[in-house]
Amino acid sequence: MDWSRAEVEVVVADYLKMLSLELAGQTYSKAAHRRVLLEKLNGRSEGSVEFKHCNISAVLIHLGCPYLRGYQPRANYQRLLREVVELQVDQSTVLDSLALAAAHLPAIPPEIVDFSRVETEAPLKQHRVGETSPHYGNPPVKRDYLAIESRNRSLGQAGEEFVFRYEQWRLAHIGKRDLAERVEHVSQTKGDGLGYDILSFDANGRERFIEVKTTAFGKDTPFFISKNELHFSRNAGTDFTLCRLFEFRQTPKLFSLKGALDQHCDLDPVTYRASFS
Repeated sequence: MDWSRAEVEVVVADYLKMLSLELAGQTYSKAAHRRVLLEKLNGRSEGSVEFKHCNISAVLIHLGCPYLRGYQPRANYQRLLREVVELQVDQSTVLDSLALAAAHLPAIPPEIVDFSRVETEAPLKQHRVGETSPHYGNPPVKRDYLAIESRNRSLGQAGEEFVFRYEQWRLAHIGKRDLAERVEHVSQTKGDGLGYDILSFDANGRERFIEVKTTAFGKDTPFFISKNELHFSRNAGTDFTLCRLFEFRQTPKLFSLKGALDQHCDLDPVTYRASFS
């Protein structure tokens, strides 16, 4: 049974309320929210509500907004859902303030990290089959918070330092202490513009050129690259690795993409925004 507009409006409003609480660092219960929400819906199951939450996450990513942790984006959604999300995001001054503050918030590398638990699998590239809304003129939301966060130099530098330490740990962990001592944070020692941030090595001593992209948001959050970084990834081939750090302010995790970046992601040719859906 199709969702009515009234149902969509209720579930979107509840999702954005939880997102606002999360961005504000306040505690809340997803289960409690879901129980209250189900009473307002037309006989929906918990599974259908969960699926709708994942659809909302996908819409928010496409709008340049953060999404709720735990609700992995599902990109096949109806036009009605996108219209309602766009409208409510545009009207929420509280969410705007919180998302903007989160995008600008400074960061420092965590002092104590269990590096053995840091690495995860990369997201799989999805193909969106849902209806889409045509857009004309100005963007439908106030700002692209994800693009703003990508320019947060404090967060970027903290992420690079994290990966620099991780690479030293990784090589020492496999008994290559001589290589660990040669890992270089080249964006600091040689400057930006090389197309990568960290010079490291594989177990055989072959050079690895690592570009670091850091977000405080979820695993599926798009990242932005430069034209130079894209060209370098193509030229370096499998010697190039993009290291994506996510959930950096909670428990930092990372995944790696090896080789030319446009093999792994959908890449906007104008903004160089890389996404998985």
